[in-house]
Amino acid sequence: MIRVLVVDDHQLVRTGISRLLADVEGIEIVGQAGSGEDAIEMIADIHPDVVLMDVQMPGIGGLEATRRSLRVDPDLKIIAVTIYDDEPFPSRLMNAGAVGYITKTAGVDEMLKAIKSVSEGKRYISSEIAQQLALKPFVNDGGSPFDALSSREMQITLMVISGLRVTEIAGNLSLSPKTVNSYRYRIFDKLGVRNDVGLTKMSIKHGIIDSEAVA
Repeated sequence: MIRVLVVDDHQLVRTGISRLLADVEGIEIVGQAGSGEDAIEMIADIHPDVVLMDVQMPGIGGLEATRRSLRVDPDLKIIAVTIYDDEPFPSRLMNAGAVGYITKTAGVDEMLKAIKSVSEGKRYISSEIAQQLALKPFVNDGGSPFDALSSREMQITLMVISGLRVTEIAGNLSLSPKTVNSYRYRIFDKLGVRNDVGLTKMSIKHGIIDSEAVA
């Protein structure tokens, strides 16, 4: 029996996924979490085999939640489940320790295939994303300016464009507000923007966030 924890900040999404998988033979849904913070607490308590982890969530978000979850349980298998199907997200999540990456447009069959693959110690990346990763070293299109950001800088970028205040980001990441501001200005410098508004506009331009999400 593969014990699965579903993590997503939208109740409708996590409930829907849980219901789709609940009746599948060999799968047991052991819980749902609405944030990365809640997920980490549940992982420490119930030790699931596989976590379906949303990437873009309020609070610490899926990227940092992936890192921290694996510190709690190094044997955990994390599959990123997200709307983002292009770089830099797949590489960053895999570097953080995720062993699977599928989009929210995936069907139940693909989700099951991903769960079973990672539970057997294999990696699983949906075919369209795998092709992008395979071709990336050979594509000379200048890449994304966000590729220049470190993992921590990218994490803070996601929080800023999600509308979190500096004090909220600092609290979520156990950093001082001064340190968070230092990261912000470093990000602005690397990307050539002046403020949070400029950062958000660039994020929309390069597909880091959907324009509807900030409308």
